[in-house]
Amino acid sequence: MIWIILLILVAVAVFAVSMYNGLVTSRNKCDEAFSTMDVYLKQRADLVPNLVNTVKGYAKHEAETLESVITARNAGNRTEQLEQENRLSGALRQVFALAESYPELRSNENFINLQNQLGKVETDIANSRKYYNGCVKAFNDACMTFPGNVFAGIFHFAPQSMFSTDEQSRTNVKVEF
Repeated sequence: MIWIILLILVAVAVFAVSMYNGLVTSRNKCDEAFSTMDVYLKQRADLVPNLVNTVKGYAKHEAETLESVITARNAGNRTEQLEQENRLSGALRQVFALAESYPELRSNENFINLQNQLGKVETDIANSRKYYNGCVKAFNDACMTFPGNVFAGIFHFAPQSMFSTDEQSRTNVKVEF
């Protein structure tokens, strides 16, 4: 009888350790996915000042829009950073909308090169966002479904925020002169 009780206790302990390790692994994947996405976001932020300076030469009266692009990268915690990235995406769309109004800018070699680099980075960002959201979904599922929710509560694992776009970035950009 003691062996059965001991075997049950060992099985429960192994199960608890397995659940805890699974939650830690899943949370670490979320952190790694966010870090990967952040690398691409930083790369985009590094390209933006060059793009903005190129555009400024052609669109001097649009300085306010261009300055908002440069300052949109500064953020604190992960949630604030995700919100700022939505703002930066919207501001970049405005910059490219401005370029449509300046044919000589669209043919400028520096602008074309920067636009191509930014296009590649945007593709990388989109892919890393998908991966991040997939990791967050798996982690949140583990935290919210039984029996993971019991262990998540005991060990203080909290669901994480997915990266999503806001309504403003889903609308078409209007540029008026």
